[in-house]
Amino acid sequence: MPHRLAASVAASLAAAGLVTAMAATPASAGPDRHDDTTLGRLAADTHRYFGSATDNPEFSDAAYLGILGSEFNSTTAGNALKWYATEPQQGVFDFTQGDQVLDFARRHHMSFRAHTLVWHNQLPDWLNNGTFTADQLRAILKKHITTVARHYKGKVYSWDVVNEAFNEDGTYRDTIFYRTLGPGYIADALRWAREADPHAKLYLNDYNIEAIGPKSDAYYALVKSLRAQHVPIDGVGFQGHLALQYGYPDTLEQNLRRFADLGLDVAITELDIRMYVPADATKLATQADWYARVTKACLAVRRCVGITVWDYTDKYSWIPAVFQGEGAALPYDENLQPKPAYTAIRDALRSAGRH
Repeated sequence: MPHRLAASVAASLAAAGLVTAMAATPASAGPDRHDDTTLGRLAADTHRYFGSATDNPEFSDAAYLGILGSEFNSTTAGNALKWYATEPQQGVFDFTQGDQVLDFARRHHMSFRAHTLVWHNQLPDWLNNGTFTADQLRAILKKHITTVARHYKGKVYSWDVVNEAFNEDGTYRDTIFYRTLGPGYIADALRWAREADPHAKLYLNDYNIEAIGPKSDAYYALVKSLRAQHVPIDGVGFQGHLALQYGYPDTLEQNLRRFADLGLDVAITELDIRMYVPADATKLATQADWYARVTKACLAVRRCVGITVWDYTDKYSWIPAVFQGEGAALPYDENLQPKPAYTAIRDALRSAGRH
């Protein structure tokens, strides 16, 4: 799912050298802290990351950046690496925004999740409105993936190679790529990404796959098929855009485990837990419980490598612009103050780190 521009649409860590980077994450003196142990440090103690997405307009907010750079040990560019930003004109590439986020991550010893190479939304007009044969679109797709992934070769922990490829019923989403190239575009995208950046972890990423059901079953079948064909895939990202009114996905841990049992890494990649606003103590307590449960589910699965919240503060959440009357979805409020959810996450991580 998108970040700010969403209004336009409704144990391999050590091998990757990530643990060292995470362990180097500096301590925070963030607001209302009981101690100087950050979410990033606590996650690193469990050989995982705890990250936040961010977006370039937020880089003018010094207080926001102070928390982002000290509290978390991983980040994801919410929009800067999407196709409209990286190839705004055909064959003309622009990495300015992505480089800005990457530079921040590297200066703060954060790992960097790169999002996303192939997605049906936030495409540039030239691609959305173009009329391409299968051969032409395949060449365009290969060039885009190769150019972008090669620019960041050796600098990112992972790529969300293909984002949101399935409908809710488990059928393939009718996108320009599927419509023109068929389902094989996913395998091709993974192969091209591997060729361009051999050491980055390659993910498929989607929402509403946290629970076992038709959509997550479709990914499970796809991953088994890809692996049988020796297509490079390293992980599946479970976005985690949850809402109190729809209930907690009770099969989350079981679902993470079945994908991990295929030999894949799994991750919670875009976590937020929204509610109808205004928030009250009861809703915030339930939200805190859910954040703890998601964290514990990841911690219970050895190959769940980390959790990313889709920005850490309600100040920059995409939710209110897309879901009318909803919000308050993140661990920090609009004034950059930690909410009960923050404490719940920290306590879950600390408890796991003691064992």
